[in-house]
Order: sequence, then C-alpha cells, then structure tokens
Amino acid sequence: MKYNPQKHHRHSIRLKNYDYSQLGGYFITICTYRRKCLMGEIIDGEMVFNEYGQVVADKWLKTGEIRTNVQLDRFILMPNHIHGIIFICRGVLQYAPTKDAPTPFRSPSRTIGAIVRGFKSTAAKKINQIRNVPGAPVWQRNYYEHIIRNEKELNNIREYIVNNPLKWELDRENPSSTNYSLDHKKYFKDIYEWTSRDER
Repeated sequence: MKYNPQKHHRHSIRLKNYDYSQLGGYFITICTYRRKCLMGEIIDGEMVFNEYGQVVADKWLKTGEIRTNVQLDRFILMPNHIHGIIFICRGVLQYAPTKDAPTPFRSPSRTIGAIVRGFKSTAAKKINQIRNVPGAPVWQRNYYEHIIRNEKELNNIREYIVNNPLKWELDRENPSSTNYSLDHKKYFKDIYEWTSRDER
C-alpha cells in the first residue's frame, strides 16, 4: 500500500508544550503489539511470567539502575501490557554554550520518551533473540502516560497497579473483557482527575 500522509499520519498522544524532562512523576502504560498476551498469564489473580515476561521485568528494573535521573516506583507486568510509575529526578545539570552565559538545557536522553524508547528497544531485542525473529514488532508504537499531580493520585495509582492482576477480567487491555479499549477518561475516572492536558 502506498504511503498516504493523510491516512497514515502517526497521532501523538504526548501532551503538547510540556517539558517531559521536568522533575515529576509519570504513570506509564506500554502495550504489546496488537495487545498480544505475550508475557505470561493471570492465574488465581496473580501474574505468572513466561520467559518473555521475565525479560521485560528485568529490563524495566535495569532502566532504574542505568539511568541516574530515574527512580522507579510501583510497577506491574500483565499478559499484554506493563504499568509503571517513573519519577524523573534532578541529575547533573547540563549547559549549552551561549555568547553571554551558559544556558541550562535538557538532554534528550533524559526525557520520558527517551526512557520508554530505550526500555522498549532493549526488551524487544532480547525477546526477538529468544524467539529467533529479528526485528519483529513486540510493542505498540506509542505508549500512554499520565502526569501524577498530587499525592492522592500517586496513592490511587499505586493501589491500581497492585490490584491490577485481580481485576484482569475487567481490564481495558484484556481482549476478552467487556471493558476492552474502553475510553481512558471513563476507565480511569476513579483513579485520577482527568484534565484537558490528558486529552488524547
């Protein structure tokens, strides 16, 4: 099929005019390609990793080890997605030379987008090595994120993450659920306050 920019444009779900490298917390959701249940299964309300799921969990934890500006909070691996809380912390201040004085700037490698891309890339590479299908898609092209605005939201999201396996049958990412692909605003309305900055 010939590329048509009007039909094949990539819709961004990032917030416009927001500095994603600023200090703060983010609730991240990353789904597998076509929401395939690639990483394990829910048994008696608990997530049981398969080999690919263990790779994903290891790579997620590794992200917090190799990036000095990242602090990982609660996370949960589900059959076809991962939820996690990421805090971007203040690291070494970097500067861009100017005529009069150094001007602070953010390194692209420190943004939420770069952090997620790095995680997805390393996990996908390892999984494809195991299943001997180099370059095969593992993840959906984009991801969802919510900026955590206060402590109440943080605690609500932590509770949601911990209880996620118990509610798999109602999960909007579960292809067998009646809530499958339910609008984010409706699905998360009891977890955090939805604002205009969350519009997708």
